[in-house]
Amino acid sequence: MYMAKTILVSNRMSTSVARTADGFEFKQSMGGLATGLKSMHEREGSLWVGWSGLAADELTEDESAQIADTLKRDHKSVAVDLTSDDLDLFYYGFCNRTIWPLFHYFPTMTEYENETWDAYEQVNRTFFNRVMEVADEHDYIWVHDYHLMLLPQMLKEALPQSHIGFFLHIPFPSYEIFRLLPWRTELLRGLLGADLVGFHTYDYARHFLSSVRRILAAEHHMAQVRFDNRMIKVDAFPMGIDYEKYSTA
Repeated sequence: MYMAKTILVSNRMSTSVARTADGFEFKQSMGGLATGLKSMHEREGSLWVGWSGLAADELTEDESAQIADTLKRDHKSVAVDLTSDDLDLFYYGFCNRTIWPLFHYFPTMTEYENETWDAYEQVNRTFFNRVMEVADEHDYIWVHDYHLMLLPQMLKEALPQSHIGFFLHIPFPSYEIFRLLPWRTELLRGLLGADLVGFHTYDYARHFLSSVRRILAAEHHMAQVRFDNRMIKVDAFPMGIDYEKYSTA
């Protein structure tokens, strides 16, 4: 009998890789996402998919294979290969200069570039291909944060029986702000590929539901959205940490 596993997917995984004079160093990633999900990742039957921290075009084939083997064997992780160009356009471009300022209510600081949007789509597809190498039909796939807002829809189309969650670790802005984004429809459709969409606060969830209704004309009742013959639940889940683990450290 197949035992479903939990696959965590985020831009950066819980383990970061750095090049040193003696080879490669594998250490825990910093930040709230990695810290908050570390205890879940340590459970049996979990796997983390994300970027290692090193650009793929700066590694030889042997080095890439060495890193992939160590991550899989010792850290239950699967590395996604991102190039320097991917990082410039996808991460430093669309994520940091478009999504981040707009979602934090700085519309005058937001850039709208087709080139960075194309890179965002491409990298989400790269993550999708990597997840598909390790995912099975009935797995639980939990996608995280604004870097991967197109990924849930891609996964749901390929694995309709899988259980897909998405959690946004930054604010979701009001409709009046979100509608400024030229690719607002694509992002909403991407997020609604999930079965459960989570936010830190009820205000963020309410903003999301308002945008879904006004932009996609998708009605919702009791925080459940009917879209493409599916029901998607939307809720607030204030994120914390494993208190017992850190209080006794």
